[in-house]
Amino acid sequence: MTNVYTFYIYFIVVVKILFVCLAITHLYLKLKHRTDSELDQKIIQYKEKMEFVFVALMACLLIFLFNPRPDDRAKYLTKETKLILYLFGFVLLITAKWGVFVKESLFFKRFKSVI
Repeated sequence: MTNVYTFYIYFIVVVKILFVCLAITHLYLKLKHRTDSELDQKIIQYKEKMEFVFVALMACLLIFLFNPRPDDRAKYLTKETKLILYLFGFVLLITAKWGVFVKESLFFKRFKSVI
């Protein structure tokens, strides 16, 4: 089971590295004003797919690690796993749809009306 778990963790890392490479390529094309190109559209499409795969893999990892059955899963919380979970928190914060929250939040509507 440990070899499968280790492979799974490294697979998550590879997916995230691919996502970062695609995001950097998209930013490069954006700086070169080539966002309308077919290449950029494909990169955006693959980047979104990689993000979905990453989130799905992380969800499965969380389900596995925090399953309430009585067996001891603490042995799987290695340094790499903790780092991936830590980074996943930042990914969720960064990729959250903040615009929806800010536009529809009663607090922010009142705050804007006061200002």
